Amino acid sequence: MRLRAGVFTVAMLAIAVLSSPAFAQKTKSPPAPPAAVLPPSPAPAPAPRHVDLADLLSVAGPFHTFLDYLQKTSVLETFQSKANDTKEEGITMFVPKDSAFAALRTTTFANLTSDQLKSLMLYHALPKYYSLAEFNKLSSLNPVATFAGSQYTLNLTDNMGSIRIKSMWSNPKISSSVYSTRPVAVYEVDKVLLPMQIFKSDPPLAPAPAPAPDDAKSSDDAPSPASGKPASQKAKAGSKSASHCAGVGVASYLAVAVSGGLMMLL
Repeated sequence: MRLRAGVFTVAMLAIAVLSSPAFAQKTKSPPAPPAAVLPPSPAPAPAPRHVDLADLLSVAGPFHTFLDYLQKTSVLETFQSKANDTKEEGITMFVPKDSAFAALRTTTFANLTSDQLKSLMLYHALPKYYSLAEFNKLSSLNPVATFAGSQYTLNLTDNMGSIRIKSMWSNPKISSSVYSTRPVAVYEVDKVLLPMQIFKSDPPLAPAPAPAPDDAKSSDDAPSPASGKPASQKAKAGSKSASHCAGVGVASYLAVAVSGGLMMLL
């Protein structure tokens, strides 16, 4: 009985100790460390802004003829693909104005095959981006290959900032920079580039327009084809000669009358 009473007493003491708040605090597991705060992830970089070449050429200047040929030959798609790829080396385009095409006879391009016309359009671009400041260095690499292939080359010169792009039958200069932000450069030129591989001789120019009539001059003052004098001057001269003839006639009549009267007196 005493043994059982001892065991019971020990058990009760153990229960009391284990259930006490002090013992619970000592045996309580340590708090978990706070969760690590990660820095916010950076926002994704915006997609590069691509230049729409068709929109640019349609509003930037009088480039409608060149743009029509680019679309007709599907070269515009080739140039646009190059302009969209920012990982590539870029593109440099030389765009003639509408007046440059109008200066040539219409048969110059009407007689070309579809392949020749396509090569002509490709001839107006370099497969790399060049700023105006880089043309001085580029001129030392002449001849420079174009999009049309290694045989279709250009010679570039930079004379004190005056940049010319020489082909076989034309030597246009860069008139202005239409757009120049890597990877796309578009420059306006005043003549069409004409390679020897397409044109075996210098293409003829369009006939000069007839001079406008000068409305300031009166038709009465127009020169006569025969004399080259104005009609008004001829009219004055004619009136003077008529007056002179009339005076001579009157004098002759008076002389005859006087002589007749003298004869009657005799």
